[in-house]
Amino acid sequence: QGQLGVLNPKTPGSLGQDDIEISRAQSPKAVDVLAKEIGLLTDEIEIYGQTKAKVRLSLLERLKDQPDGKYVLVAGITPTPLGEGKSTVTIGLVQALTAHLNINSFACLRQPSQGPTFGVKGGAAGGGYAQVIPMEEFNLHLTGDIHAITAANNLLAAAIDARILHENTQSDKALYNRLVPVVNGVRGFSAIQLARLRRLGINKTDPGTLTEEEVSKFSRLDIDPSTITWQRVVDTNDRFLRKITIGQANTEKEFVRQAQFDIAVASEIMAILALTTSLQDMKERLGKMVVANDKKGEPVTAEDLGVTGALAVLMKDAIKPTLMQTLEGTPVFVHAGPFANIAHGNSSVLADKIALKLVGEKGFVVTEGGFGADIGMEKFFNIKCRASGLVPSVVVLVATVRALKMHGGGPNVTAGAPLKKEYTEENLQLAADGCCNLQKQIQIAQLFGVPVVVALNVFKTDSAAEVDLVCKIAKQSGAFDAVPCNHWSAGGRGAVKLAQAVEKAARQKTSFKYLYSLQLPIVEKIRIIAQKVYGAQDIELSPAAQSQVDRYTRQGFGNLPICMAKTHLSLSHQPERKGVPTGFILPISDVRASIGAGFIYPLVGTMSTMPGLPTRPCFYDIDLDPITEQVKGLF
Repeated sequence: QGQLGVLNPKTPGSLGQDDIEISRAQSPKAVDVLAKEIGLLTDEIEIYGQTKAKVRLSLLERLKDQPDGKYVLVAGITPTPLGEGKSTVTIGLVQALTAHLNINSFACLRQPSQGPTFGVKGGAAGGGYAQVIPMEEFNLHLTGDIHAITAANNLLAAAIDARILHENTQSDKALYNRLVPVVNGVRGFSAIQLARLRRLGINKTDPGTLTEEEVSKFSRLDIDPSTITWQRVVDTNDRFLRKITIGQANTEKEFVRQAQFDIAVASEIMAILALTTSLQDMKERLGKMVVANDKKGEPVTAEDLGVTGALAVLMKDAIKPTLMQTLEGTPVFVHAGPFANIAHGNSSVLADKIALKLVGEKGFVVTEGGFGADIGMEKFFNIKCRASGLVPSVVVLVATVRALKMHGGGPNVTAGAPLKKEYTEENLQLAADGCCNLQKQIQIAQLFGVPVVVALNVFKTDSAAEVDLVCKIAKQSGAFDAVPCNHWSAGGRGAVKLAQAVEKAARQKTSFKYLYSLQLPIVEKIRIIAQKVYGAQDIELSPAAQSQVDRYTRQGFGNLPICMAKTHLSLSHQPERKGVPTGFILPISDVRASIGAGFIYPLVGTMSTMPGLPTRPCFYDIDLDPITEQVKGLF
């Protein structure tokens, strides 16, 4: 590895600057220079503009004998709606490790959805002096991965409805003649059609030799429209698409059905991108996606619809991680962006694997699991680590005094409204009472046998006494260490103590274990997560959820891990219950299956897979200067 050319951000006179102004004040190094510094060869990168590059997967083959670095997960306590700064901690930590302690490190982050960027929460590049630059590139289209997912997802959705229409309006013979046409006097099956014939047990290759029964079997998928689980997606918070009616034009022969749009990052294709380990593996996973059942109750897949190859073609560039840099010039991979409440909430396995090889044995890769440890971290361990075979050395648990005060009984925190005085004035009692949530999240991490370092993300309104108190309680609650961090205002320098604590914790022996065995029945796995992680008394499945569980078990999908779709604002299913709720019954309203991604997906309570816009969305503040072409107002 080359020596990294460290960038030194100018510290501002006042902290009144926007994230985007801080980002813009720093000139990033050219991405080819960064690539060379971290040991990439010229033919291993594909450059997009000046500051972004895709990295080719051939790198894994070249470095296969290189030992992996240490693997660190950043998780958090149950957050306020404002977020508690996991991304800034992740970036502050790698800036500290590499720019200040001279240890190779890499941050692996998710790509933000444009839903929140223009909605409530803003972007996800970190903030202040701990962010990815240029932040407007990071928060907008990046290298087009989310657009590729949208295109692939919606091609499959279009294929489902079109196929049903064509089967409804044609005889077996007409259908077969169109599916297997004569081209230049020759009639032949395509490769994906031959694969379908083999799955049906029809060992023939000449289209003219199929019996009437075989023609019918081959040509009809016989999809039951009431069982379609594949939805269209768009990367915008558009609440009016939560329930729609499609097929109302006369040309669709009155084939009308109710459907919905999900946000693009909730697509199963996003989950596949995040969990896949190679191009071949991605193709197989895309083919295995179950989109509906046929009228006999058997699963219908993307492969049955003949669309696998086309989906892989649309995703061929998205599978390569995107290289960017922090404000201090240290490397970052941005790859995949599933939400943690409605999906599994972790960046890609591929980015982590490549980064672990690049940093070398003494280096660190820091990745982030979305929302609280009850969600993002639990899914990181039980879903992502199973897919990757990787084991983390340390969990960094991010807390803020304001979130702890909320858990201690403080007033409501609402995005866009000023914080109440309890949050801006010293209140040791509230902070101490709220540490119950921190304690519970430490215990959740300990279920997996990994040491925990608490990172207290300090705000200027926090008093020294509050900070000391929280760190003291965290250590008493079983954390390996607890460290206040000032990376937002001081960059990597403000996270040096955290970096030292993480390095020390990484030397501990871990006794990593999964929370449940895959062989357990689906309901039992859901119950274990509900009781051991969320603290529920028990679970209750709706009749619809129970019948889905029975169906998936019958179809042979019972041995998959579980990805709970649950609110991130409480350990329970009720967002208003803060602290550590107990005695509740967790309601499972529906159960879906992402067979390509490889998990069963229970919906807890009334989880929506499409966010909405508030009265005053972020877009009021976003603008473009037509002379300088500079973007304003992103955060």
